[in-house]
Amino acid sequence: MTETENPSRARNVRLAAVAGVLVVLFVAHQLGVLDRFAEPARIKETLLELGPWGYLAFVAAYATLQPFGLPGTVFILAAPLIWPWPIAFALSMVGTMAASVVGFSFARFVARDWISKRIPERFRKYEARLEDRGFATVVLLRFIFWMPPLLHAFFGVSRVRFWTHFWGSFVGYLLPLFLVSFFGEALFEWLKQAPLWVWAIFPVCVALGLGGWLLLRRHRGRATAGRDVAIE
Repeated sequence: MTETENPSRARNVRLAAVAGVLVVLFVAHQLGVLDRFAEPARIKETLLELGPWGYLAFVAAYATLQPFGLPGTVFILAAPLIWPWPIAFALSMVGTMAASVVGFSFARFVARDWISKRIPERFRKYEARLEDRGFATVVLLRFIFWMPPLLHAFFGVSRVRFWTHFWGSFVGYLLPLFLVSFFGEALFEWLKQAPLWVWAIFPVCVALGLGGWLLLRRHRGRATAGRDVAIE
């Protein structure tokens, strides 16, 4: 079944899924689960106590908490510290995709009008691209911004199709999540032993890289404008 074949049925299924997530979120809050997952230091303890159910708890908590404000980085950075990297990668991907679908569906079917007014301009400039090059635009935005709730919402209120968003998000997440899962534990160990100068030079490198990217983008914009003027 596709969205075009039976849109009302597809919409009802997704509405039911979102409603179920909201119920789970409410119950988790009442039981105090949210408090535990809001503290990264306690996530490992919580999941290991659950045994085999820890996998399901990780994905469920990720899918229900991240679309409504808890940073997804809390989960994807914690995963490789708890499990071997292949398991961490698989759980991070499943959880991230589930959270993306929940955020997308909530914006499209539940709170579309309210959310439309709160989408930041940095995302709105991609609306035209989503209509012309939907899949490539979703991949690019997911690769750059990852999974902020506002990006889920932006895709939900846009005209991009559900499955275009789904597979575009999947492709955009692959490399970042793999790198975090594979190098996560080693990176944490290295950072704990890193000398002070590393922490001092890191922001400088980031600033230089960002500045270089902005200058390159500005130069390309001027070149494009110059070509347009010449053609006219």
